[in-house]
Amino acid sequence: MSDAMNLDLIKSILELVREHDLAEFEIEQDGVKIRVRKAGGQGTFVAPAAPVTTAVSPSAAPAPIPVAAAAPEAAAPEPDPVDLAVIKSPIVGTFYRSSEPGARAFAEVGDVVKKGQVLCIIEAMKLMNEIESDCDGEIATVYVENGKAVQFGERLFAVRVG
Repeated sequence: MSDAMNLDLIKSILELVREHDLAEFEIEQDGVKIRVRKAGGQGTFVAPAAPVTTAVSPSAAPAPIPVAAAAPEAAAPEPDPVDLAVIKSPIVGTFYRSSEPGARAFAEVGDVVKKGQVLCIIEAMKLMNEIESDCDGEIATVYVENGKAVQFGERLFAVRVG
């Protein structure tokens, strides 16, 4: 980019951080460094930007000031915060949305679930492990496709609570 980082790129970075549930993300481009860090697990972001001390032409040095001012504005207009609980895989294995092929999925996007309700099965070493909801709420997202391998700690579902 010729004019350092623009507002669209910053918005894209913030969306990437939200979408992938990243705790922290840092990027450096054209002598500008931006670090986005989730603050206190409450879904808000702190996005301090600092110029990188490199050999940059004097005309490019003032660019970080508008970026620093634009980053918090991009994070601020968030409509009514929604609490999402993320259900993560407790084991490595194969993710199944239903008890058998062709059967109805345990949980679909939009379904209301209760704490302890089975959301999926993860097969590990020929054992079928039922994964239950940690909370009451509505399924907002299913992150994994049926029959795909999952890793320990990988996101499976997002549940809208409250």
